[in-house]
Amino acid sequence: MKNLFLKSSIVLVVILASCGGGGDMGIVGELVGASPRPGWSHLFPYGMVYIAPGVLHIGQNDQDVNHTFIQRNKAISIQGFYMDDTEITNNEYRQFVYWVRDSIAHKLIGDDHLLIDDITGAETINWFMPIEYGNPEVQDILEEMYFAEGDRFWGRKEFDKSKFVYHYEWVDWKAAANRAKNASMSRSEFVRKGDIGVYPDTLCWVRDFTYSYNEPMTRKYFWHPAFDMYPVVGVNWLQCTAFGIWRTNLFNAYRRRMGEAAGEDFRLPTESEWEYASRGGRKNSPYPWGGPYIRNTKGCILANFKPGRGNYPEDGGMYTVRADSYWPNDYGLYNMGGNVAEWTSTAFYESGYSFVHDLNPDLRRDADENDPEALKRKVTRGGSWKDIGYFLQNGTRTYEFQDTGKSFVGFRNVMTFMGRSLGDS
Repeated sequence: MKNLFLKSSIVLVVILASCGGGGDMGIVGELVGASPRPGWSHLFPYGMVYIAPGVLHIGQNDQDVNHTFIQRNKAISIQGFYMDDTEITNNEYRQFVYWVRDSIAHKLIGDDHLLIDDITGAETINWFMPIEYGNPEVQDILEEMYFAEGDRFWGRKEFDKSKFVYHYEWVDWKAAANRAKNASMSRSEFVRKGDIGVYPDTLCWVRDFTYSYNEPMTRKYFWHPAFDMYPVVGVNWLQCTAFGIWRTNLFNAYRRRMGEAAGEDFRLPTESEWEYASRGGRKNSPYPWGGPYIRNTKGCILANFKPGRGNYPEDGGMYTVRADSYWPNDYGLYNMGGNVAEWTSTAFYESGYSFVHDLNPDLRRDADENDPEALKRKVTRGGSWKDIGYFLQNGTRTYEFQDTGKSFVGFRNVMTFMGRSLGDS
């Protein structure tokens, strides 16, 4: 009993000492770790599902004859991550657009709409101040945000969406890692900055198809409530990347207010993460739901694509459908095949499988505006409402150009899991 009491007393002293500041750590002369530390528990980001780490076999699929000799088979390991259970919807993306719109308006109005951060001294937005967009005095202040009088339709005072520009910054970690080899590199050489218009290219519905009447989709698809739960389209790879940075800042700002540690970044999935998630734990199945067919035993079509020779409505949707339509795969992910193809962070190289690492493969290239078009190719996966069934297969690869939005390409985010697995305490 005496030894038990002594041990308990020592533990109590250590615990009490660890509650103080860094200077208190030496009181007991033991290594007890720095404190205080922010609170932390495993995250469960809203609308995401957890996907445990595992192994994926990449390479050509049975029907991909053209790529048999350049997409070599390889076993790779994937770290655990969270993924949005549906594609990002119009209404979710609209939150981003409205945030950019309102942030510009707050800065133009000024006064009580702006605050000074007590810690950093930087100017911040007072999001608790409402903006009376219907007030003529406020409209006069925001005049530069509206179309010029000569550009107005029926005289309506409407926002010029091209003014909705988001400034974002990120770190090129690969460039930063090279700093060890070149000590003369300054921090500015691997801190990247960009400005991007965030409003979707709604005219893609007309531009993508010749001799096809799609003007109603251009006019209504992004903003009308009927399409709130449909996947956003017309967003290019750069806009999707900026969305992830905005979503990260939004998420972490809230966690800091709650005294919690920041989480990992929201981002586009790598090509390997996307395929691993799409398979839903089924190693050799051609489609997210298994297979080998695109219909179930009752003859019902299992995804939104182009059945037969152009019978678009046979699967239940002429164009896109709600992001939570059809049955999810075994990970709980909806429409990993069909509806809209999805951007990944991976640069498209036909022979990329031959040289990527077998640990969390990541083949990236931040192509500049003036780079050749071939360097702007980014991998898209999953097939869409306008594609034949072949493109819905887990292993099928294709691409689009990073600066072009399409009416059949959307996206979803992932967040890397921090730790070994969700089962760890």
